[in-house]
Amino acid sequence: MAADHQKQMEEQTKAINERMNAIKHKIAVMSGKGGVGKSTVAVNLAMALAKQGKNVGILDADIHGPNIPKMLGAEDERPDIIEGKVRPVLVPPGIKLMSMAFLLASKDDPVIWRGPIKMGAIRQFLADVEWGELDYLIVDLPPGTGDEPLSIAQLIPDIDGAIIVTTPQDVALLDARKAVTFSNTIQVPVIGIIENMSGFVCPKCGEKIEIFKSGGGKRTALDMNIPFLGSIPLEANVVESSDSGIPVVLDANSSVGKVFEEITKRVEEGVK
Repeated sequence: MAADHQKQMEEQTKAINERMNAIKHKIAVMSGKGGVGKSTVAVNLAMALAKQGKNVGILDADIHGPNIPKMLGAEDERPDIIEGKVRPVLVPPGIKLMSMAFLLASKDDPVIWRGPIKMGAIRQFLADVEWGELDYLIVDLPPGTGDEPLSIAQLIPDIDGAIIVTTPQDVALLDARKAVTFSNTIQVPVIGIIENMSGFVCPKCGEKIEIFKSGGGKRTALDMNIPFLGSIPLEANVVESSDSGIPVVLDANSSVGKVFEEITKRVEEGVK
């Protein structure tokens, strides 16, 4: 039994390496804690790259909170499975998407698995999905610095690096620092920090109101000697876009959409 398990692990590792070798850039989006807008960043980064004509895939690896299908209007879709191989769901304008949400019988079903089962599922997830040739694969990691983000990051060969998403509050910044240290420890380069929810933009007058503290993400980046990719303000249409399945970066009139485009340019520079 042990020999069979070892053989299966080796075959999965080989399959993962083969699939990842066809992808030019692999970028993880992570956060030290949940609720900071990590998935929103992942979706809009992927969409901004796709708008440029890049071949892009998104792996929603947030096992317990796989929300990206909802954010891309694809929650009722299902991937094709042919001879044990999984073909990602295609969402406009041609982004390839794979998520744990597609494997659940109901969107109300939680994933109630112990650690070893989750680790096995993650390995199989990476080994069985046929991404084909991509310019970018954006991986939305589970929040925190536990077993799941550790396993996923270590399973992806030649990963370009991680983007760390935080908010201006002190507790979020503390966890962001831990995420930077986590990435350094497992030798995954940190592409940079993004500060989300950096002030609220009034929909009536356009004035920016500092609901939380601001500038903490930039100070953390400077203190830890890593790039600061940008600040994303709160804007009502960001929530509306996530609920409607149309990323805010597609809204030509959105100031936040323009911020995402600027951040995307910095990310591209960071992985050249």
